[in-house]
Parts: sequence; structure tokens; C-alpha cells
Amino acid sequence: MKWLSAGLTLVNVATIAGVLFGIIGGGLDGGLAGLALVLAMAAAIWAWIGTSPFSPARPRRKVFVPPAAPAPKSKRAQRRLLRQAPETAQPVTKSAPPPPSSRRWHFWTWVVGIVFAMFAVRSFCWVLWIDGNHLKIQSPNNLGDLALHLTYIKYFANGVALWPDNPIYVFSKLRYPAGIDFFNSLLILQRLDLIRVLVWTGLLGCAATFYALYRWGGPFTVAGFLFNGGIAGFAFFRTHEFTDYQGERIAWKSIPLTMFVTQRGLLYAIPAGLLLLLHWRRKYFPREGDQSLPGRRGLVPWWVEWSIYATMPLFHVHTFLALSIVLAFWLLIGTWEMRKQIGILLAAAFVPATWIVWMITDHFQAKSILTWAPGWVESDPGFSTPGGFWSKIEFWFANFGLLLPAMIALVVLVCWQLRKKIVANKAEKRGLTVLLSAIGMVLLFSLFVYLAPDAAALTNMGFWKKVVFLILFALFAGLTTITLQPVRSFISDSFAFVLPAAGVFLLALFVKTAPWGWDNTKLLIWAYLIGLAFLWRDLIARWSIPIRGGICFLLFISGFVCLIGGLKMGIPGYDIADRTELNAIATVLRQVPIRERFAAFPTYNHPLLLNGRKCVLGYPGHLWTQGFSDYGVVEQQLRQLMLGAPDWRERARALQARYLFWGNEEKRAYGASSQPWKGKVAVVATGVWGTIYDLERPFAPGQ
Repeated sequence: MKWLSAGLTLVNVATIAGVLFGIIGGGLDGGLAGLALVLAMAAAIWAWIGTSPFSPARPRRKVFVPPAAPAPKSKRAQRRLLRQAPETAQPVTKSAPPPPSSRRWHFWTWVVGIVFAMFAVRSFCWVLWIDGNHLKIQSPNNLGDLALHLTYIKYFANGVALWPDNPIYVFSKLRYPAGIDFFNSLLILQRLDLIRVLVWTGLLGCAATFYALYRWGGPFTVAGFLFNGGIAGFAFFRTHEFTDYQGERIAWKSIPLTMFVTQRGLLYAIPAGLLLLLHWRRKYFPREGDQSLPGRRGLVPWWVEWSIYATMPLFHVHTFLALSIVLAFWLLIGTWEMRKQIGILLAAAFVPATWIVWMITDHFQAKSILTWAPGWVESDPGFSTPGGFWSKIEFWFANFGLLLPAMIALVVLVCWQLRKKIVANKAEKRGLTVLLSAIGMVLLFSLFVYLAPDAAALTNMGFWKKVVFLILFALFAGLTTITLQPVRSFISDSFAFVLPAAGVFLLALFVKTAPWGWDNTKLLIWAYLIGLAFLWRDLIARWSIPIRGGICFLLFISGFVCLIGGLKMGIPGYDIADRTELNAIATVLRQVPIRERFAAFPTYNHPLLLNGRKCVLGYPGHLWTQGFSDYGVVEQQLRQLMLGAPDWRERARALQARYLFWGNEEKRAYGASSQPWKGKVAVVATGVWGTIYDLERPFAPGQ
């Protein structure tokens, strides 16, 4: 646990220090990046020293041995003597057997560990590699995503002023939680090779994720992460072919293949989020084996807890949202001391977290991420077939299989256990009041989100409506807090974690948190990972071995088939860039200021973007997911410019494009262009890869 805390602190402090140095210095360079890494290493050492081991020190017990005469050599005779004269024995301390959590790994831990290692090596050692003159990647899911991450890494490493303009949209600041890409850029500025940085970041992120998952819920939770899925993979028993059956028309896709590899922020967010959950579970809900911990301190120092939580939006906004929901729930059910500590954490995190969100949302100008959209993606024709009630049932069963009824059973179980404790202590009336108050708050919040689905509607809502909503919500919250007082001592860690996990699931089910509904999966994975540990401990582990085996088979076999099939051993890979073209353009771009923007064809792997340069537009799919719903107007203006409209100079100025790139992609997309700039503006450079024009400098003879 010490190494996990230290490693996450290193990434966190290096990134935040680098951002602050870049803002003060007008951009990054090797010296500022090196200083940020040195500070981060010092903070990591401090975190390592202050972090507690996961397992508490072994208790020491007393055993009795005979005081007189030499003990017989036979162990049977020794035990007989001890039984005959126990009153004359003297205490001798001896180490107790190790607790279950510290024993050697059992068989299934080795199994999931080996599969995780196979996934990590295959997915990240070949995340980007050189094949002759080509740069290739292993996963087709990663073509657009990795290209965007490469754009951000190179963009930051080029020394752009922070917080920077958006390299893929002309009229915006960068709208993306690019923390892990910023950290990678710090390493690039230390002269480290880009491919090695990507590989080692991925492998170390996998190691941290495996360890955090194992500590959170054991091999069952690791298996749940690797093999999530519904029933799509059961097609294997018909086709006898390993392939990713969840790749098409299935919304609950493989977490490792479609999220962990493609969204590099999760390499930090998942282990960091699990570290906080582990810390909070020990600190606020200790079990019998943890009662001896002094002051219920938890695992990590307060400053590590605060720094990881407060800066999480820079790495992964949805993880921050899920953790905040958990903390908000505990503010209602916790004891006074617990609520005081959580309140201090939230208050201390408010300013840095708000500043980061303000920064990555273009000063809150990004479209609101909360929109009322019940049903997740069950109405999306890309994932489901339109129909009535049975088509909806088919959608949920195909995606989740046995998982959904198992999680519902878990929620019912933990609520029933709490009810039994309340009844046993004759506090039924208080429990009913708590339930009604909680239901009132949920309904009120749902109505509020429904009536104000975005920031504009919220702004236009009348003053008295806002006041009424605020008073009602405060009334329900206060009533719940007061009536919970005699019930708090009955609340178990299962209830404290499973109920907010169910709340996260319901939020993802009814409220769209991104322009594309599927992105709610970023929230669903947290409801899933939190629930897995308690699903095993409180439900499945209580049954006999054959039943346990059958349930695990039904839960995980589909995901196992899809994971193995998705790794696609032996495939030649997918081209992402031509190395000769990329390097030639990189050499030419050294004479072009980093602040200038190019007019070029909008695609995900354009050589300008892969070299960290700003274009008028990037890939339309990326623009849509970042909330640019009106990019079509700019795209049309760019097209008219590239086709050589009569007012091409004015269009270029309106699009803030000082330079125009004419390469292979432009020739294919704008083949009918008259190219009126030829012979009228200066040529910066030309080659087999194309030509770069300076639209603000006139043509000089001899060019």
C-alpha cells in the first residue's frame, strides 16, 4: 500500500506542480518539468513514510509451556504435560498465525493475476510500436483515442502557454481532463522516448490497478474488472471462436478493452479512486480486525487524501463525481465526528477542484454535462432494437445478464440487514422517517434535474422556484440527518458503500453526464467496482462451492471470451501514421510559432495534430464528445476556405488560421480546390508530404 500511495502521489504532485509552473512561466520547458518531477519525488517519499501498511501489525498471543524440567522431545508428551499442569505454566509470547489477508495467494488469485498480466503486456507493450516506416497500434478501439492523447502530450511538451487554447477547435480553450497526458509530457521533456513513456505508464498503471482491485475485493473483484459482460460471449459455445462479441450493439462493453486502454486517465483514476475508498473504509467503517488502529487514522495521511481527491477532475471528472456522491451520502448517515472530517475534506477540496473544473470546461462555457435522459442508451439504435417492454428487458439482460439481479439482491440484503438491527433495537419509527425523507430528497433532486436539464434552463428558472427547491431540499436533508441519529450505530460498511453505489448507478441510468449517452459508462464502472467487493463477501461467499462456481461462471464467462478474443494475438496491427512524413513535418514546424493555428483537413491522425500543433478543427467525433454541438458551421467555413472560395483570405482570418497545410489528406478531401493562394502567399516549406503556406506573408519570387 505504501508503494501505491507513493506512486499516485508522484503522478499527482508532478502534474499539479507542472501546471502551476507552466502557468507562471508561460509554458513548460525541460527545466520546469524537471523541477516538478523533483518536487513530486520528494512528496512521494513523504507519502510512503506516512502511509500505513494495508494489514495491521500481527497481534501477539500468549501460550503456556511447562516451567520446570526439560520439555519432552515428543510433541504429544508436551501437550499431555501441558494439559496435566496448566496452572504451573509460564506465559511465553509467540506470533499468531498471519491474518487471512496476508496469507499466500490462493489458486484463483494466481489465475486472475496471470490473465491481468497477459492483458497488460499485450495491450500496452503494443499500444504504439514501429513497423518499418509505419507507427501502428494494437487495438482498433484505440485509433482515435490514442491519436488525441498523442496530440495533447506533444502539445504540452511543445511549451504552449497554460491553460492552452484547444488544439482541435478554434474558438475554445482545451476542454479535456488531460492530467495523465500532461504527466507524460513532463517525461517527454526529460528526453525520454515517447513510445517507452506510453508503454511504461500503461504497465505501471496496470500494476497499480491490479493491486488496488485485489485489496478492495480480492480475486473476485479483479475478475469482475477483467471479465465484465452480459450474455453476448455465450455465442462462443455456438461458434467455438474467441472474439469480442461485445464489440457491436452491446453497450456494457469490456472495461479493459474499450475503456482502460483507450481512456488513459483511468490508468490513474481507478487505482487512485480505489485507494481513497480503501482509506475511507478503514477510517470510517473499521471491521473487527481493524479496531486496534490508533485513532482510526486510515491508510494515508490527510494531505495525500486531500490532494488526490481535490485534483481528481484534472484526470477523470466522472471518478470525482462518483467519489463525491459517496461522501455526500456519508454526510447524511455518518456520526458527528465522521461528518465533521468529511466536511473539512470537502471544504478544503472545493477551491482547487472548482478551479480545475473551471479550467477544463473553458471557464464553465462548456455545455452542461447533466441532462435528463432516462434509460441510459436503451433507445439508441446503435445499441438496441426499438420496441416495447420486452425489447427493453432484452436490452438489459443482453448487456448485464445475471449481474443486474445479483446487484439488486445485494441492495435488498444490506437494507434488510439494517432493518433487522433497527427492529431489534426498537427504532422502527425512526427508520421509517429516514426512509421517507431519503425518498423525498431523491424525488426532489430528480424533479429538479428534469425541470432544469442544462445550465441555460437553470439560469432562466424563476427566483421563487429556486428558493422553494432549496427550502424543500434543506428540509428533507435536515429531517434525514436528525432522524438518523439513533440509527447510525447500526449502519454497516456494506450499507455505507452499496447504497451510494446504487445511487451512482441510478444517476447514470437517468441523467446523461456527457453529450454521448454511452459515456455514462464512466460512472457505471464505479457503481460496479464498489459493489463487486460486497457482492462476493455478503452474498456469493455464503453459499456452497458448487453454487459459487456456477454464479461466477455465469457472471464472467462472457467477458472472459470477449477479453481473450479482443486481444487478437498475432494480428498485424493498425496504421496510425507514416514515420517519414511525421518526422519531416516535425522538422519543418520548428520555424512556425507554437501559438499559430493551421487550416487543414479535420481528422484524428493528421500529422499536424500528432506533432502537437493547433488546427482549426480536429476529428468531428472528438468535437461532439467534448460538447461542441455547433462545430458544423465552422467545418463548413473551413471547407469553403480549403476549396478556394473568393473570400478565402477573410475566411482564414475569421478562423484565426495564419497557416494553411496542403498534404495528402487535403488533396483527397478537397481535390476540386482551385488553390488560389498559390503564387500569392509565401511558402514556408514543401516536400513529398505536401506544402505549408503562410497566409499573412506575400509570395516572394524564387519560392
